[in-house]
Amino acid sequence: MSLQFNADEIFAVAVKIEENGIAFYSRARQLQPAAPHAGLLESLVKMEEGHKRIFEEMRRTVPEEFKAEKSYDPFDETALYLGAMADAHGGEGSPSAAEKLTGRETLNEIIDIALELEEKSILYYLGLRDLVPERLGRDKIDFIIGEEKKHVAQLQKVKENS
Repeated sequence: MSLQFNADEIFAVAVKIEENGIAFYSRARQLQPAAPHAGLLESLVKMEEGHKRIFEEMRRTVPEEFKAEKSYDPFDETALYLGAMADAHGGEGSPSAAEKLTGRETLNEIIDIALELEEKSILYYLGLRDLVPERLGRDKIDFIIGEEKKHVAQLQKVKENS
């Protein structure tokens, strides 16, 4: 039996990843409250919150037929597995990334870390995309990937302007 997910399950992962991203930028802001770039860090928190809201709304609008078909899961472990994947994938908002911040990072160092995490997230979603059949909403995963690419572009712009 092959493992497959539906768009609803992947949006649940995306929401968790965005929550972790919020934690990353919030911690960076918290560690450097008087830094000249504290306002920029706050705007990055808001950007992640915006992504979270988009993914939550998309999850609410996933058609029921996408939610109904699931892999065989006799012990109802899929949600736990996907949550663990969200925390452990090493990309955007990885809990360990937030914990590693010391408060001595420059804005460019924070942005470099964020860019690396975003790029890992894109690769992560590309891998998950292959686990979502067309009939279960693969195109929705393409949307998440597109949003993450936009975030990379936004971070690059921030870095160029700092």
